[in-house]
Amino acid sequence: MDPVYRRAMRKDASRLNAIRRRSILELAPPKMSGAEAQAWASKLTLSGMERKLRELEVWVAELDGTFAGWGAIHGDRLEGLYAAPEFAGQGVGNGLLGMLEGRMRDREFPSVEASSNARDFYLRRGYRSVGPQSPDGAWPIVKELLT
Repeated sequence: MDPVYRRAMRKDASRLNAIRRRSILELAPPKMSGAEAQAWASKLTLSGMERKLRELEVWVAELDGTFAGWGAIHGDRLEGLYAAPEFAGQGVGNGLLGMLEGRMRDREFPSVEASSNARDFYLRRGYRSVGPQSPDGAWPIVKELLT
């Protein structure tokens, strides 16, 4: 079954926020401690997700009507990519990343600040490190997308 990608709508905010929270809590360890994942997830709010929906280009991946993941871009920058834990390792993140990269292709060099748990995911897909880990734990990485 192939995912269906669509632009996220305001009414999706709660479901997208839940996927992000569950993804962090269930998938981030062991790349980060449970306490670090909990601290990160505790900062997430529904109003923050609603702000993302207003300010970013947010896309949902659905499998048979079920939200499997979401990703967001802003210009040439990937702003977030999350798979629901029950869909982890099934190509949802890879499919979303490919679709979002296609949308960014004309926007020069996409960049990402990857969390410790997601850094290897991006590096395996052709991104490269461009600096040290930031004080808030993000790793700056970029990828040249060829047209």
